Amino acid sequence: MSKNTGLNAIEMQYLRHSLSLSQAQVADLTKLTEAEVSAWETGEQEAPGLAQKKLLDLDDTIEMQVLNTTDGIEELFKKEPKRRLAFVVYPTQALYNQYNPEFLSSLPLTELYNTAAWRIKKECKLVLEVDVSLVALDVESYKAFREQQGLSESRESRAKWAATQL
Repeated sequence: MSKNTGLNAIEMQYLRHSLSLSQAQVADLTKLTEAEVSAWETGEQEAPGLAQKKLLDLDDTIEMQVLNTTDGIEELFKKEPKRRLAFVVYPTQALYNQYNPEFLSSLPLTELYNTAAWRIKKECKLVLEVDVSLVALDVESYKAFREQQGLSESRESRAKWAATQL
């Protein structure tokens, strides 16, 4: 009997899909080749344990962000009951890097951040009965909003801008 408790081919494929990553992105994150990632997903070879761990750790990080964010929203709504929120998502890696350097060590790709936002949206709807809209950052509109409102660059400013986009 095998002691291998790793993920099988279909589990690796669905884990990648659940993270919204391409095979090329997984290859880059795991420091392996795209051909190796493809081979994992077809069952031709087993995914290395470190690669599995890296992807599962990313999924865990996203889940922790979902839990922490929804807990924070729940606390906020005890004080001021709102039922609509907007979250900024990032249409390109360059924008994500520019506006979120603090997340790059835990969620290095915009797809991972945006996946977290999507999961938060779903969790808020199901558990808190709150509608969350995902708003793609439009840099020019955001800059104009900041100038008009006299705001500095911050996550709070981006959140205020996103709320005006609803």
